[in-house]
Amino acid sequence: MTAKLTTLCRHVPPFNQSKKRLPVLALLSAVMLVPTYAQAALPTAIQAALSRADLTESDISIIVTPIGDKNASRLPAPIQVVDSSDVDSQSIPTTPSKNTTTDKNSSSQEATQNNNNHAASNPDQQSALITIEKRTIEQHEQKIHDYTDDPYTYQSVESIPTVVPDDQPAAANNDNSAVSTDKTSIKISFSPLLNHQPDVPRTPASTMKLVPSFIALDTLGADFVWYTRVYHTGIVIGDRLYGDLIIQGSGDPKMTHERLKELLYKVQASGIRHIDGDIIVDSAIFKNVSEDPAAFDNSPLRPYNASPDGFLVNFSTIGIKTYPSDNGQASLTYKPRLANYQLPDKINTRAAYCGQASYSLSPQWQAERLALNASLPESCGEHVFYVAYPNAKEFAAHVIAAKWQALGNTLSGKVISQETPYDAKKTSKSVHGLTAITISPLPMVSYPSLNLTQQIHDINHFSNNVMAEQVALSIGAYDKAELTQSTAINNNTSELTNNTVVNNQNTHKKADSLYQFGTPAGTNYSSALQTINQWWQTNLSTPPPYLTNGSGLCRDCTITAANLSELLTYAYGHPSFDAYVDSLGIAGVSGTIAAHSERLPDSAAIGRAWIKTGTLNNVTSMAGYVKGLSGQDYVVVGMINTDQALNPYTARPVLDAVLDWTAQR
Repeated sequence: MTAKLTTLCRHVPPFNQSKKRLPVLALLSAVMLVPTYAQAALPTAIQAALSRADLTESDISIIVTPIGDKNASRLPAPIQVVDSSDVDSQSIPTTPSKNTTTDKNSSSQEATQNNNNHAASNPDQQSALITIEKRTIEQHEQKIHDYTDDPYTYQSVESIPTVVPDDQPAAANNDNSAVSTDKTSIKISFSPLLNHQPDVPRTPASTMKLVPSFIALDTLGADFVWYTRVYHTGIVIGDRLYGDLIIQGSGDPKMTHERLKELLYKVQASGIRHIDGDIIVDSAIFKNVSEDPAAFDNSPLRPYNASPDGFLVNFSTIGIKTYPSDNGQASLTYKPRLANYQLPDKINTRAAYCGQASYSLSPQWQAERLALNASLPESCGEHVFYVAYPNAKEFAAHVIAAKWQALGNTLSGKVISQETPYDAKKTSKSVHGLTAITISPLPMVSYPSLNLTQQIHDINHFSNNVMAEQVALSIGAYDKAELTQSTAINNNTSELTNNTVVNNQNTHKKADSLYQFGTPAGTNYSSALQTINQWWQTNLSTPPPYLTNGSGLCRDCTITAANLSELLTYAYGHPSFDAYVDSLGIAGVSGTIAAHSERLPDSAAIGRAWIKTGTLNNVTSMAGYVKGLSGQDYVVVGMINTDQALNPYTARPVLDAVLDWTAQR
């Protein structure tokens, strides 16, 4: 307002007579009524969406900013969603990816209306596009939702591929030149097309995942892997270990039950089939990170409430699959199985609508058994329910014991999961003879995780909370010096001998095993979030967001639209940008934004927007990238906070309108 008044006053000629002076109040009124309102007004389509949702402009923050050179886009090729019901109505010139099967009629399938309306002016119509039938997307989503009440956990646990081919063609550049990853060559506009309440701190929900996932890419690297190492005490004679087996957790976000089986098989392949001792799980890399799973929303059995852990197994979640029969009962199977814990194999059925596990099964974790306190609705049919176990360490112990036994091995002791490193001197059991021999100098198994690029795909595509927490904590645990040391260990282990004595850099004492220094010092939330805050202050100019965890499952954490916009702009010029943008859902196609086309069937953003969404009661948000029909790339952020109880349902169409408006540019 001051700036407008100053500018206007420069053009007002001075009056020598006081009675001819323009009244100050009238001048202020003139400035306030017309110019500011005109510039602050949101686009008509967004205003209309707000009105339909019974929301006001004060409830929303929006930033839409052009980014990059139109002739050198860094976004993936758009996806053209075609409607097979209108076959032969219009010829669509596309070049499908090599993984997309086509026939002689595929080139004549009509695109969705949003692409048809702009085909003549769309510069990427002649570039390499992926063509996917709308019914393919619908059938994929329907199959998953029919199979389970928790589609995102299912897709993470079982690594279910999306409908988008893995080898997408790169976006074509008009000058046919390669896009440089040098930040100085990226032409960026910092003048937003839309800039509405950008500095208002708001609860972001899951759009907060964009922060640790990118910072991990920058600090750890897209190819970073977590190494879970296995040592032993005592001595191996034949295929029997006289001592303890030690599993040293690394914070791997995705140690599914199948990958745990692979890890234990490698132990077996190294020559150990029988253990006369215990299996000790060392999860000390993360300290004091377990939380009450009921604290956030009193839903402790939902997988999104699982706590992180230094050795997290299968997201501390079990899948319960139902097989109804004709006798009023259903059979049950479990993935993974739990040793030394009773799981019912039958359940009665009832005539009812199939709902979430809390309604359909009413599960309760008791001391020694799982109780199912409801009869299964008959309409569930063959269905999978995912139920979180309340204690990550206990769950890991049950699963490890079950997997070890399933491989045909034996264990005389038990599985002990602890948040402190193994220390033979402090063990409560008496050790003597062969079992008293110190820990092995080298790991017998060093098991790599999926790389960071693969991990953040699950985090952002399927909004996996506990994986996001694992990555956020890992940012605090692994610094560059420790990464260098860890890499050297994995590269040079084979060159070391059993007589090697290594120097522990942390304590300046001699260590007789890599176990004592092969993993970084433990971290906690305070330390990890401080590292994230320091990164922000070093690399970006907006004030850092206020984080209390890494997933956005919080009410006290806040971020501004300006924060997210600056982060996404910075990421656009980063060498790991491809890994980042590929982790996002595609509007109307995949991920948590797949339903965009159902809510807004004619949206220009379908197949052209790469988005992370966020949803909590009273919170609806989205942030990511849009390729406009003009060929221009945009960073887009929208966040809505309101006290309305049905906000997630009524507000999402408002953000859909923002995406559509942006894609039309």
